[in-house]
Amino acid sequence: MSRKNIVVLVSGGGTNLQALIDAERRGDIPNGRITCVISSRSDAYALERARQNGIATRVLERKRYPDIAAYSAAMVEALQAERADLVVYAGFMTILDEQVVRAFPNCMMNVHPALIPSFCGKGYYGLRVHEAVLERGVKLTGATVHFVTEVCDGGPIILQSAVPVQDGDTPEILQRRVMEQCEWKLLPKAVALFCDGKIQVKNGRTYIQEG
Repeated sequence: MSRKNIVVLVSGGGTNLQALIDAERRGDIPNGRITCVISSRSDAYALERARQNGIATRVLERKRYPDIAAYSAAMVEALQAERADLVVYAGFMTILDEQVVRAFPNCMMNVHPALIPSFCGKGYYGLRVHEAVLERGVKLTGATVHFVTEVCDGGPIILQSAVPVQDGDTPEILQRRVMEQCEWKLLPKAVALFCDGKIQVKNGRTYIQEG
């Protein structure tokens, strides 16, 4: 099996990118390799993480394009130029339109810091998710890795894991727990499953081949 080209989209610090880099180094993604990191911001620290690990980078700033359609078209062009087999959203905060999803159907995945379908969709990102979780008083939260579709956070769910919400949690403390115990473990695992050809999508649901 030839190794899949993984292109990671980022906008900020790149902690999920780092989890993927570390997993690849450990040999946990044997059939995939991160070949490029594309950032929507030139000052994203994720770009430095990529450079330190010898990974090619591109910067595609939203403000340089007149509208989302033009930006999305440029992203499709960049992803095709990089020969992406899998596109991973790792803290990518810029909206793309349906052009990108249609060019890479069931080949784009995102990690969301909650248990979808709770606390997801428009407006739920970053600390806002954890603030909403604490306001609602739920006892369990976690993270979800899902395929990206035209519906925000609405694509087929690949993997989920949960952590308890504890008395005295702040949004920042909860965010850290979800990242460390869920996101940084789930995302590399989902990427490895994809690269191993073990995920099938049927009627909006994923089926993972065991073994």
